[in-house]
Amino acid sequence: MGNNMKKIKLDIVGLSYSQTQSGAYALVLGEVSGRRRLPIIIGSFEAQAIAIEIEKMTPSRPLTHDLFKSFAHAYHITIQEVIIYNLVDGIFYSKLICSDGKKNVEIDARTSDAIAMAVRFDCPIYTHEFILSTAGIVIEGNDFVYLENIGEAVEEKNVAAGATNYASLSEEELRTKLQEALSEEAYEKAAKIRDELTKRKSS
Repeated sequence: MGNNMKKIKLDIVGLSYSQTQSGAYALVLGEVSGRRRLPIIIGSFEAQAIAIEIEKMTPSRPLTHDLFKSFAHAYHITIQEVIIYNLVDGIFYSKLICSDGKKNVEIDARTSDAIAMAVRFDCPIYTHEFILSTAGIVIEGNDFVYLENIGEAVEEKNVAAGATNYASLSEEELRTKLQEALSEEAYEKAAKIRDELTKRKSS
């Protein structure tokens, strides 16, 4: 395990609407001890599941993630931590580290589900350095507050699909667009541009 596998603690710093795809949201995670942000594109159901828990709203009937939590509690299983452990072709891989007090078990999960469970079990979220250095976006200054619109994520928003064809742009144009997206706090758009730039590096 080289230094590159070092675990880095993340916090949820925001949840924003998709600027490009209707029904998609950007979940923005930030390193606790630094300026890098990790935007992850998730579906509206998972975005709602995360927002509802952060806002401490109580849905009239348990959501799937609430059911999972009740199920785990009934059998005295807790989630100790969530690790975003890999990134392949723009897809983040995560696992839940669970414990029944005697043994630890790792369970694979989609990242959006893993985070929805982390907020319910109030457990830490980690990733590895190689993932942050590949997919992290550096924010200048720390004056970003986007948790204020998280409540709105519970109410479904339909954003007109205005996706640009990023593949046709030059790298320089993409970098300019990335800066514009960041200044508008359009994280879902930023994540898409970043994925296009990453794809070019690896091919």
